Formats: sequence, C-alpha cells, structure tokens
Amino acid sequence: MHRRSFLTGSLVCVSGVFWDIALRASGGFAAGTRERKRVLFFTKNNGFYHDVVRRKKPEVLSFAEQALVKLGESANVEVVCTKDGRVFDGDLEQWDAFAFFCNNDLTQPGEPDEPPMSQAGKERLLEAISKGKGFLGFHSTCACWRTPGPAYANAPKVDPFLAMLGGAFIAHGPQQEATLRVVSEVFPRSKELAPGGTIRLFDEWYAMKNFARDLHVILVQETEGMKGECYQRPPFPNTWARHHGDGRVFFTSMAHTEALWEHRFFQTLLLGAFDWTLRRVDVKLPVNLTEVTPEADVLRRNAKVSKLS
Repeated sequence: MHRRSFLTGSLVCVSGVFWDIALRASGGFAAGTRERKRVLFFTKNNGFYHDVVRRKKPEVLSFAEQALVKLGESANVEVVCTKDGRVFDGDLEQWDAFAFFCNNDLTQPGEPDEPPMSQAGKERLLEAISKGKGFLGFHSTCACWRTPGPAYANAPKVDPFLAMLGGAFIAHGPQQEATLRVVSEVFPRSKELAPGGTIRLFDEWYAMKNFARDLHVILVQETEGMKGECYQRPPFPNTWARHHGDGRVFFTSMAHTEALWEHRFFQTLLLGAFDWTLRRVDVKLPVNLTEVTPEADVLRRNAKVSKLS
C-alpha cells in the first residue's frame, strides 16, 4: 500500500472554530474515559470527484477527512484515512468500523495512486460488517455499484453493498436550503439535534430509492417547496440506521459541502453515529420506515411507480 495514501490525524489542520464546535457537541469529552476505537475512512471517488474529499496534495488530508479525524479525537476515536482500495485485502480485524465517502464501482480503476478494491476485498468488507463491525456511509456512498434499469423505479434486487447500506441514489437537483425533520427519539444524541424537531440546512440533497424495509429513520427529507424534478415526491428518508447481520450501519445522504461538515447539527449527528456503530450505546432502534415516511417508495408525485412490498 502506498504510505502516503494511509494517513492519520498527524497531518490534520482543522480550524479552531471547528474544534471548539466539536468539543461542545461532544459534551466536553475527556480522552481516556472510554476505550479508544479505530475507524477506517475510505474516500476513493470514481468518475465525479467530490471536492470535500479531494486532497490538494497526496500527503495532505481533504477537508472531510480532516473534519472526521478531528471529530474522532473529541470522542476518543482514531480515524485513519485512505484512498487505497487494497486495504480491504489486509487485516480488517484492526478496525472497529469503516466509514465511506465514495461513489460508483470501487473495484474499477479511478484516479492515479488510488488503487481499486478487489472483488474479494469487497466481499471481505461486507462479511466483516455482517459479523459485527460498524459502518458509516456519507453522501455519494449510496451511488456505489448502481443498479441498472430505469432511474425512477424501485429495482427488485440491488448490489449487496447497497443492500447493506439500505438505500440507493437516483439523482440530485441544485444545491439549496431544505428542511429536515428529526423523527427518532432513541438514536444516540437525536434529542440534541433540533429543538422543535426540524431544521433548515443548505447542502446538495439526494433523491433515493430501494429503501430497506428494516430502516430506523433518523431524519426525513421534507420535499415541499424544493427545486428540482427529482424532489417532486412525498417525503423520504435522508438519514438512517439499521442492522446488517451483527453489524451496525449508519448512513446520511448529507455531507457535500464544507459548511455542512462544520455545522454543529451535523457534528452532533456524527457523534451519535460513532456511539451507535462503535457499540458505545446500546438502544433498541425500532423499524419506523412506513410510519414516518409512508410514501417513501413513491418516486414521482402523482405518478404510478413501482413500490416495494
């Protein structure tokens, strides 16, 4: 593995503002009071490359990598960053969880010095999660290994990676301010997220489909008033958690902009995701997909579309 592609917090330089927000969001966590956990953050992008995970120099972490490393420090979590897919052919037992900000088929060649995953490495990752490892997915991770066929139709079967994740990308419209509704009362730190239950944020919002039936939805994407054809549909899940075998999975479709990574709401959400995926908090997460987003499978408003049973 290329040494420069496997980096830790020693190369991180995040603003003092971000660090202050992270400390306040974590409740002033004192290092050493919990067992230190290790998370591998994989940010290989194939095709379109997201600026927030693009490194200006190979040896300098991207903005999102820096942000997650720093937030991890506030929670006694070591976040190690790589763009080298060969890591999944190595020792996966050393990691307590895996975090992805990726897109497209990661077994295919992409940018120089970013070797792809092997098919065996992909299978080893999914097996590790099913046996109890944690997983955190960001934004375009739901666009990995896309399902062939009509965009605005739920597919009868998706790639095993997307089945693990719990949902699949369709499209996105223009970046804009939109409303999120907090619908979980039990996910770690969910009660700290938004007084009143809703918040308006600016980001690039994803329209998604093929939602797993066992989702515990944390945030609902409210679509009323949003600009863009792909949002002309009933509300649907934006952020969720689920079990994959014995593993714990968290996904949020947010995280496109730097400003979002610096927002206290998002940091608090991610601290909760650390708590959940790393098994620091044991709470029962009830399945609530049909309760909080009863028309999540309707992909176009006032149109006949395929719905999952």
